[in-house]
Amino acid sequence: MEWFAVLIDVIPLALLAAVVGLDVVSFPQAMISRPIVGATLGGAFLGAPEAGLVCGTALECLALESLPVGASRYPEWGTASVVAGAVASVGATRSSFPDVGAFAVAVLVGIVAGWVGGWSMVKQRQLIAAFARPRLDQLASGSRKTVVGLQVFGMTVDLARGALLGALMFLAARPLAVLVNARWTVGEDVSRAIVVTAVAAVAAAAVWKDFHAISGTRRLFVASLAVGTLLVVARA
Repeated sequence: MEWFAVLIDVIPLALLAAVVGLDVVSFPQAMISRPIVGATLGGAFLGAPEAGLVCGTALECLALESLPVGASRYPEWGTASVVAGAVASVGATRSSFPDVGAFAVAVLVGIVAGWVGGWSMVKQRQLIAAFARPRLDQLASGSRKTVVGLQVFGMTVDLARGALLGALMFLAARPLAVLVNARWTVGEDVSRAIVVTAVAAVAAAAVWKDFHAISGTRRLFVASLAVGTLLVVARA
């Protein structure tokens, strides 16, 4: 019965992971694949949106280091963040932060799933290229049917990739989170501080690199920091 309950959770979660993973490159690129969004949705699907949000915030700091542009290889944070948010919800309730053991596991799983997802996207593109190669003449002639068929094939493969990756990673990571939660002995404050310090260091390094590589970044950062601080103070 326990495995049946897990499968009931996996099916909608796999569909969510597929849709969010599709947003990374294929469609619609509406930013729902950002870790802070995907992880919150993953946690919400399992009844703990705040746990997903906390995990997504940590992963967002890591995602600042890489940008999905051009032919560069990068982690696929969309599907990974959904899985991480769901793992972070293990042991949590709707109104609580993630348990420290599950939180640490969730961030680690998010990193691993992101890199596995990036590898899977390379394989997906190779498959699409193999599908398109025999149809180069039709593409060169501007065949609408061929172009549409190739687009649909590519998005279908991407959707299946996200669903399969999300389901497999969650099924592997959930028992680990339960086990770690039961045996975690480090204090909550220390545990969270270690994770937050690590991801904050990565985010700071990414911002520092942008300061020296992109003109005007410092001014935009200071302006954004000032506006954000004023909003927080105004709400206090």
